[in-house]
Amino acid sequence: MANTSVFTGADGSITLSTPEGIEGESAQGVIDSYELISVGRVQGVKMIVKTDVKAFHEVGQRYATELRPGNVHISGTIGRAMINGAMLKLLLGEAAEARPSASWAQPSFNITLMAENAATPGTRNTMTLHGVKIDSWTYDMPEDDFLMESVSFQALFMTTGDEA
Repeated sequence: MANTSVFTGADGSITLSTPEGIEGESAQGVIDSYELISVGRVQGVKMIVKTDVKAFHEVGQRYATELRPGNVHISGTIGRAMINGAMLKLLLGEAAEARPSASWAQPSFNITLMAENAATPGTRNTMTLHGVKIDSWTYDMPEDDFLMESVSFQALFMTTGDEA
């Protein structure tokens, strides 16, 4: 049965996990030291899945004859009101603490976005982004509002699940 529930941001949560390998181990160290398995104080979470659809036009035809699927790009942003260096360390890895003398591994992790309405337990929507790497980090210090950090990221692939 398909999930037909309506969710709001208050129904959502974000958890992090790590894949195997050096990049996953680098991320696991940050996640453990900042107790970041469950990411808190977030707002404006956005996930974008885009495909490069290419239209083939024949000479003499105004409409496309065929649409061909192309590359898939998964990206997104997360705004966070808890400034503690965790997200910056997930971007830079060991380079967030000191300048390494050589190349270093950039942390890679998985993000699971879950929406579950407390009024209808057991009805949930999950999306897991695999092989995530943060590609930018922004620190915003407005005059009379909350300090915020935001990150943008890219993912290798995603899986989704609905439970109703």
